[in-house]
Amino acid sequence: MSKSLCRIATRRSPLAVRQAELVAEALVQAQGLSTELLRVQTEGDQVLDHPLAEIGGKGLFVKELELRLLAGDADLAVHSMKDVPADLPAGLTLGAICTRADPRDGVIAPRHKTLDALPAGSRVGTSSLRRKAQLQARFPDLQFLDLRGNVGTRLKRLQDGDFEAIVLACAGLQRLDLDGQITQILEPEECLPAIGQGALGIEIAEDHPHARAWVAALHDDATAAAVTAERMVSRALSGSCQIPLAAHAVCTGLREVRLQACLARPNGSLILRAEAEGDPKIAGALAAKQLLEQGGADILAELGVEGYA
Repeated sequence: MSKSLCRIATRRSPLAVRQAELVAEALVQAQGLSTELLRVQTEGDQVLDHPLAEIGGKGLFVKELELRLLAGDADLAVHSMKDVPADLPAGLTLGAICTRADPRDGVIAPRHKTLDALPAGSRVGTSSLRRKAQLQARFPDLQFLDLRGNVGTRLKRLQDGDFEAIVLACAGLQRLDLDGQITQILEPEECLPAIGQGALGIEIAEDHPHARAWVAALHDDATAAAVTAERMVSRALSGSCQIPLAAHAVCTGLREVRLQACLARPNGSLILRAEAEGDPKIAGALAAKQLLEQGGADILAELGVEGYA
């Protein structure tokens, strides 16, 4: 393929830029492309004084990038898959899902190291309802409080003494070479990860003449199968940042996965769990059905969620 310019849309945060750079480096190596980053300010990055659940959820981190794709200003957009809504706008598709990094959550607690060791009443910062619900149930004596902003902002607030500990995605810390600050890694059995956490998705316009061929070599079938199962849970339950919903799948064979999912009340007073195996879409739908039958329909009704399967 002749050398071409590939314009990559990304959020402006240091982590988002680094993730876009990783994709750019892979495209240079695989396709011999020239690359250019288009740094876009998203609404989710601008509004930092309210929890995501109050301002519209994960779509706020991708909408402006998608507009650039639809306008033809960018050839690709790089997203953290945990930020990508279950349904994409007409005319756009995921051209590739890259090999997943560590999907787990990590605790940074400089003085006490683990959540178990924190004194009662300690303040723990996180931006996620999913984390809050699961961890509040495990650690009822701790305070789990909202913490927004990029990774650097969150670390500074920890250093300034606003929190005794913070919880972040391990993958993001690893990509920024900050994983040495992690003092505890939470296994899925302790805190089930966000849907798509640790995976990067490359969104493209369906009618782009070259984009799909450019990104094909970056696609990882095992990651895609796992993320497909997780996203099926979200689609079936109208998942968003307003719902404490988690799912994590691992690929166990050719297009076969083992999936865990959970749905909770925001305060952690009720946590429902489901497991399923098999074809990614079937496993995701089955896990969602189990959650609804266990009482998930009541939780979604309490949260004002409509349109779930």
